[in-house]
Amino acid sequence: MEVIPAIDLLGGCCVRLYQGDYDKSQIFNENPVEVAKQWEEQGATRLHVVDLDGAKAGKIVNLEAIAAIVEAISIPVEVGGGLRSLDTVQQLLNLGVRWAILGTVAVEQPELVQQLCQQFPEQIIIGIDARNGKVATRGWLETSEVLATQLATQMQELGAAAVIYTDIHRDGTLSGPNLDALREMAEAIEIPVIASGGMSSVTDLLSLLALETQGVKGAIIGRALYTGDIDLAEALRAVGPGRIQDIPPNLDFTSFA
Repeated sequence: MEVIPAIDLLGGCCVRLYQGDYDKSQIFNENPVEVAKQWEEQGATRLHVVDLDGAKAGKIVNLEAIAAIVEAISIPVEVGGGLRSLDTVQQLLNLGVRWAILGTVAVEQPELVQQLCQQFPEQIIIGIDARNGKVATRGWLETSEVLATQLATQMQELGAAAVIYTDIHRDGTLSGPNLDALREMAEAIEIPVIASGGMSSVTDLLSLLALETQGVKGAIIGRALYTGDIDLAEALRAVGPGRIQDIPPNLDFTSFA
């Protein structure tokens, strides 16, 4: 399972929100490039970047910071937040961003998603952020009536490469992932599901291994890395490639299910 550190950008700084609330943001580092290098040095194989200003504004705001991150590290970067036009996605991919994460447009402009998936195959990921199973849009400021699993199925049909599923009530809370919702999502689609929101410990990551065969192939970690609740190198040893020999043979995964 891929362990993916997150950098959320607000005003050019690395921050974390609590349950998606912009009024409850905490700055962890004012230099996102420094943070990106740190995660790469500790063994990350991918970096997750969200332009929080862009998600609210509907356009990329922290482009300079994103470009600097991509330039500074060699691991692939995925970026979301405010990607609501072909030109914006093209601009990011031209910078060297590997995957563009679409959120709001998946609900509001599925025809654009289809166009982007055709033009940039295997480079379009759908970010599905949900409250009580229903999709939130526009930087989590609005909640639609669309079911998360319904949207995921539709996006798979349009050619999306993967789905990042975030339970907003868990995000930034260190309360653990929503395993039931992740299981439901993984069973609904065949493309990979990446878990996001609430990761608080390596035990949480181990719990996701029970869902790996069903399609949960990665986990995004944010606040827990910055607070020290999760050590990235330890997490990679526990659930990353080659971890089988590190897991006790008598570990009961049913306790995590």
